[in-house]
Amino acid sequence: MMRFATILLAAVCVMAGGADQRVAAQVALPQVQLPGAIRTVPSLPDIDTQPLISAGDRLPGVRLDRIASLVRRNRDSIELDERGEPAVRGVLVANGVDSAMIARAAKDGFALIDRERIEGLDLDIARFHVPEGRNLARARKQLAKLLPDAEVDVDNIYFVSGPGGALPQSALAAAAPAATASLGLIDGGVAAHPSVAGRVEQRGFARGAPAASRHGTAVASLLAGTGTVRGAAAGQHIVSADVYGTDPAGGNASAIARALGWLVQKGIAVTTISLVGPDNKLLAAAIARAQQRGMLIVAAVGNDGPAAPPAYPASYRGVLAVTGVDAKGRALPEAGRALHVDFAAPGDAVLAATGVASTDRLRGTSFAAPLVAGRLALLYPAPAIDRIAPAISSLVMEARDMGKPGRDKIYGHGLICGSCGGR
Repeated sequence: MMRFATILLAAVCVMAGGADQRVAAQVALPQVQLPGAIRTVPSLPDIDTQPLISAGDRLPGVRLDRIASLVRRNRDSIELDERGEPAVRGVLVANGVDSAMIARAAKDGFALIDRERIEGLDLDIARFHVPEGRNLARARKQLAKLLPDAEVDVDNIYFVSGPGGALPQSALAAAAPAATASLGLIDGGVAAHPSVAGRVEQRGFARGAPAASRHGTAVASLLAGTGTVRGAAAGQHIVSADVYGTDPAGGNASAIARALGWLVQKGIAVTTISLVGPDNKLLAAAIARAQQRGMLIVAAVGNDGPAAPPAYPASYRGVLAVTGVDAKGRALPEAGRALHVDFAAPGDAVLAATGVASTDRLRGTSFAAPLVAGRLALLYPAPAIDRIAPAISSLVMEARDMGKPGRDKIYGHGLICGSCGGR
């Protein structure tokens, strides 16, 4: 597990010049630890196209209201875990289990739902029903104690970190012809906007998926759009995994894990995940295993403000966390901080595709992340451990320093693609 981190650190150490110190903390990030747990899938509430709020002290309330609204509207499929985070109702997921463990769990009332192997990640998981009369929090603790050698968790749900909304099914981009692609996207489905039409391969990992979405379309256009909306890696092909579809419990950790496995199988080098939620053992395991196979993951820090809990997957070590800035280079007040921030990119009044024939100026860290991912994909077109350090070093050198000299906690290494997003 430590081999990936060791290789990266060694690669950084052989680089010469002042960039070494700027890159070292960044490239040494994937210290791989493999947890394991899994669940089902969710669909998120729309987030308004306007800034979440301008007053930082209200942001935590906005986040809590969003979670409460999601649970209230979907009580039959979503409930809260012990941290107050949304998760798939009545389901626990574990990895590292064998038949004897499953039999032991069954004796204590944890009936097996199914077992699954996530190809690409070589991750074996088992899903269990929560026994009747036990809440999710209590059941998770009991199963974890019952199976101390396994990784047990709930199936947390992750929100898009920017304006959302479904589009008509007829808007879905048609299947693209087979082509080599380095860019992966985990989000909602992508619509057939001219900026990306004919260059998106899609697959669904939730009920009703793939289904066109405003958010997924916007992120895809900022990754590789051409024409009206020009992405950071204009003209590139995209492999897109829809983890939401029409499922009220879409966007869960298990759906994201399956999507990562598929993208690894497709040979994707750089994947954008503009979704936010809590730390989760299954998600952490999936991220780590994808990293071990050479994938670089770029994630938004979210829009819940610096006082919110750390956002994941952006906060995982090895994930490139991206914040958003406005036209004057100021960090968005609603931007989260994650446990680390690596780069900044335009995140206000960003021009993006939002449907088959529509474009809008959008705001949110969701739309900064693909600008960084697109630039990175041009430097890192195929997964190869020995090419990670040079690629990230080049990206760091491309960044325009902002804030305090050198890397800082607000802008990371600096601004990428400052003229992107219709600026």
